[in-house]
Amino acid sequence: MDRRDFLKTVAIAGAVATVQRSEAMDLLRQTFLDENNATVDLVAVMGGEPEAMFRRAIEEMGGGMKQFVRPGQKVVIKPNIGWDKVPELAGNTNPKLVSEIIRQCFAAGAKEVTVFDHTCDDWQKCYKNSGIEAAAKAAGAKVMPAHLESYYRPVNLPQGKKLKSAKVHEAIMNCDVWINVPILKNHGGANLTISMKNLMGIVWDRGYFHQNDLQQCIADVCTLQKKPVLNVVDAYRILKTNGPRGRSEADVVLTKGLFVSPDIVAVDTAAARFFNQVREMPLDTVGHLANGQSLQLGTMDLDKLNVKRIRM
Repeated sequence: MDRRDFLKTVAIAGAVATVQRSEAMDLLRQTFLDENNATVDLVAVMGGEPEAMFRRAIEEMGGGMKQFVRPGQKVVIKPNIGWDKVPELAGNTNPKLVSEIIRQCFAAGAKEVTVFDHTCDDWQKCYKNSGIEAAAKAAGAKVMPAHLESYYRPVNLPQGKKLKSAKVHEAIMNCDVWINVPILKNHGGANLTISMKNLMGIVWDRGYFHQNDLQQCIADVCTLQKKPVLNVVDAYRILKTNGPRGRSEADVVLTKGLFVSPDIVAVDTAAARFFNQVREMPLDTVGHLANGQSLQLGTMDLDKLNVKRIRM
């Protein structure tokens, strides 16, 4: 598929916005060294509904979900459910995407799947109005609260520069594997919130982050020994302004994108470049990306990776 044609497939609806054609979209080019036997490091999908894009992405990763989830395992899926917002306002991960990931986990043989987030607004309202609670339960998952400190366990982060320890939700501590499912959106403090910042939703004491170099603490928490086996960035709708909560549909752009990778720095770099097609956001202003690379959590150099792009 021609890269220029691929650029033309970005669908924009809702807010009045223009996706600029830019070399930043080079991140979506294919870089196979051996097309018959190559490991795919990152998949970018555009133009479909959340469920269909994830099914295609996980297939293209090679081996489907069975590559990441084994029979009998306990799996946690960690979306962004931070805000009392309906899906159309793009404050939280799309519930359709969450439900499809749950189904794929069970199809791979998962024993149980648990969904949770440490919300910013009232947790019951967030779970309900985001649509994620109903979607998760309908797909067979457990939904666990995270609003009490008693749910969290102290963990050391010896590689952290500013954040040396944190209290991490017991669902993460007790599972066999977990999948990180953020939504791509603007954030007033971090400039962008994607996969790395989504880990703030697994800790109790996140107030420390904002008081002690937010961009470094975001990278530091990602040094957690029990890392997500997969990062799935929901870019179906993008909250381009007034994040992370948003104010109205004027803040939202329908872009119908999805980015998937085990590399948390790479997938966030790709998503950040994609965000730049909607609104300028220089990557050096999203400091936790470079901080994460410095901590060897992944790479920002997408030229080193085998990136596969798909138009639906």
